Amino acid sequence: MAFVLNNYQKISLFDSLGFLSERKQRILDKSWAKPFSDYIFKNIDEMMFAPLYSDKRNSRPNAPINVIMGALILKELNGLTDDEIIEEYEFDFRYQYALHTTSFENQPLSDRTFSRFRERNAAYELATGKDLIHDCIVSLSENIRKYMDINPSIKRMDSMIIESNIRKMGRLELLYTCLANLVHEISKDGHKDLIDGLEEYKNPDNRNRVVYHDRTTPQDKKLQKIIDDAVALLPKCREDYGCTDDYQLLERAINEQTKDGNNGTRLPKTKEDGMPSDILQNPSDPDATYRVKASKSHKGYSANVVEAVDEKGSVVIDYQYDVNTRSDASFVREYIENTGYAEEPVTLIADGAYAGEENTKLASNKNITLMTTGLKGRKPREVFGQFDVDETGKVITSCPAGNKPKSSSYIRQTDAVRVSFYRSQCEGCPYQSQCNPELKERTATFHVPLKSRRRILESTEIMDDELRTLIGRIRNGMETVPSVIRNKYLVDKMPVRGKLKTKQFFGFKVAALNVSKLIRYTQGKLKCRTFKMA
Repeated sequence: MAFVLNNYQKISLFDSLGFLSERKQRILDKSWAKPFSDYIFKNIDEMMFAPLYSDKRNSRPNAPINVIMGALILKELNGLTDDEIIEEYEFDFRYQYALHTTSFENQPLSDRTFSRFRERNAAYELATGKDLIHDCIVSLSENIRKYMDINPSIKRMDSMIIESNIRKMGRLELLYTCLANLVHEISKDGHKDLIDGLEEYKNPDNRNRVVYHDRTTPQDKKLQKIIDDAVALLPKCREDYGCTDDYQLLERAINEQTKDGNNGTRLPKTKEDGMPSDILQNPSDPDATYRVKASKSHKGYSANVVEAVDEKGSVVIDYQYDVNTRSDASFVREYIENTGYAEEPVTLIADGAYAGEENTKLASNKNITLMTTGLKGRKPREVFGQFDVDETGKVITSCPAGNKPKSSSYIRQTDAVRVSFYRSQCEGCPYQSQCNPELKERTATFHVPLKSRRRILESTEIMDDELRTLIGRIRNGMETVPSVIRNKYLVDKMPVRGKLKTKQFFGFKVAALNVSKLIRYTQGKLKCRTFKMA
C-alpha cells in the first residue's frame, strides 16, 4: 500500500456543506465539530506516518491518515466502538465536517481501516521502538496548549495503574488453560498422535470440572497431573509447534511456575522459591504484570501523565506507558532524559515517589526544578534535613545540635532510622520540640523518616509556607486526570490486550481528554482554576 497525502478535502462545487440551510450552519458552528475541524484535524501531520507505507506509486493508496487519526480521537471522545464510529461517520454530518470529508462521494473509511492502521503502527514500533501515534498525539497536545495559552513553565506529573481486561487466574487454571490451548491447536491440525492420552483437554466442560467442581481430588494432585501432562507434551511437539504462541506460553508457564524435582520431574514452586512480578498472569495477555499497590493486587500496566498547568487551565502534554512494575522514579527519569534543555525555567511538580537525588540533578541540567511533595502538600519537619548520615545513607551520625547518637538502626519496612540519644543530650536542646523525642529514664528515642529527609534536601527546603501550599494544590489537581481517564474514558475496560495495543488506546483517550478541554474552552465552558500563579 502506497503512502499518499490527503489532498481531497477542499470544498468543491458539489460539496454538501454548501447546501446547508442558515439554521443548520449556525448549529454546526456551535457544535464540537467546528473546533475539532479548525484546531485538531488541520494539525494532524500525515507525513509522520509515511514510514508505515510503501513509496511505490503504482500501489493502492492508503486511506487518509488525518481522517483515520481524527476518527480514532472522536471515537474515544464520544465513547464509541470501531463499528459505531463508522456508523456515526456515515450518517452524522458533524463527523464529516470535523474530518473534512463533506466533499467525498463515498466516505473513505471501512470497518477494517482502524484495525489495520493500529496493526501497522504496532508492527512499526516493535521493529523500530518508535511510537508514531504517541508522537502525533503529543504534537496535537502542544498545539492545544498554545491555543489555550497555557504557560509551559509549570508542569505536574502523576501515574496510574491500568487494569488489563483479563480474568484473574490461579496457578491451576493458568496451567490448565495454557495446556488446553496447545492441545486444541494440535488437534485442529489433525496431529492426534501428539496428544494421545490428552483428549480430555479438548473438552470445554472438563476445564470447569477440574478447576472448580472436582472436590474429591486434592488440589496438589490435580496440579501435578497438569504439570506432568505438559512436561510430557512439550518435547513431543517442539519441532512442529515450537514457534507458536500457544507452545511458548505453555513453556513459559511451566518454567515460571515449577522447579526441578527428582528423576527429571517438575514440581510446583512454593512461596519460598519466590515468584517474580512479571510472570504470566493470563495467556490472553502475556505482557500484563502483577503489582500490589495500596493493599490491592493489580494485573496490567502503568501510565504516567504530564500536564502543563496555570490559572487558565491544564492540558496533558505527554504520557508514558509500560508494565505496572515500572517505578515512578524511572518514569520521570525517562521523561527528563527525552526532554530538551528548557530555554525558560520549568518547575515539574510530582509526589514523593518521583524523588531521588539522581532525578533532581538530571532535571537541573535541563533547567528543570523537580519539586516532589506529599499528596496533600504537607510541610515535612525541616529538622529531618539537618541530621547527618553516613555513606550508606541509613545510619544517623549526628543530630542538628551536633550530638552523636547512642544507637542508630535502619528499619527497611518504613525506610526510617530509629535513633537513640542520652536523655541529657536532648533535654534543653533548642531542637527538642521539633524532634519530639520519646523521653525515657536515661534515653531519648525517635524516628527519622529518610524519605522526608531526602525531600527536604532535594527541594522543599526552598519553599516557604505559601509556596508549599500552592505547589500542593497544583499537585493535587493532577489526581483528576487519572480519575477522568478511568471513569469517563473507561481505561480499565479496553477491548484489546497486550502492552502495544493497549498503549495505542490509552493515547487516544489522552487525546480525547485534551480535545474535550479544547471544545469547552472554545465554547467558554472551561472552569477556572482555584489558584493564582505567582
